[in-house]
Amino acid sequence: MAVKQVFDRARRIQFRILKQKEFRMTRTQTAALKIAAVLWVIWGLVHMLAGVMTILQAPSEGFAAIADAVDPALLVADYHPAVGGVLNQHGFNLLWIGLATIVGAVFIWRRNLNAIWMTAVVGGLADVGYLLFVDLPGYVNFFPGTLMTLISASAILFSFPVLLSNRRFFTAHS
Repeated sequence: MAVKQVFDRARRIQFRILKQKEFRMTRTQTAALKIAAVLWVIWGLVHMLAGVMTILQAPSEGFAAIADAVDPALLVADYHPAVGGVLNQHGFNLLWIGLATIVGAVFIWRRNLNAIWMTAVVGGLADVGYLLFVDLPGYVNFFPGTLMTLISASAILFSFPVLLSNRRFFTAHS
C-alpha cells in the first residue's frame, strides 16, 4: 500500500513549466540571458570544431591538439587502434555536447528557464571534467582551453540569477 501511495503522490505533483508570459523579466534579466546565450553559442561552436578535429586526426595529432601545452613530440607514438577509438569517442562527445549547448542557447535566448538549467548541466559538467583532468594539471594553453572554461562559467553566472529569481520555477503544486 505504501508504494501505491508514493506513486499516487508523485503523479499528483507537477513541476510548473513557466511560459514567457508567466514570468515577466526585467530588461536586465533579458539582457543577461542574451549574453549567456551568445556565450553558450561560442562555447558550443568551439567544442563542435574540436570534436570534428579530434575525430578526423590520427591519435598523436588529436592528443597534441587537445594537450596543446605539451610538446607534440612527446605525444607521438604508435597507439593501439583502441586508443584511437577512445579518442574518437571523446571527439564525438565534444561534438554532441557543443551541439546541445547551441540548442540550449537558442532556448535561453527565448527566455526558457528549463534551458538555463539543462545547458548549464551539459556544458558545465563537461567543463568540470576538462578543468580537473586537463586544465589544472597544465596540459593546455590559456587559449582556447582555459578561456572556454571561463566562457561557460560566465554563461552560467549570467543566467542562473534569472533562474533563481523566479521561485515559482522550483515549487511543486498538487
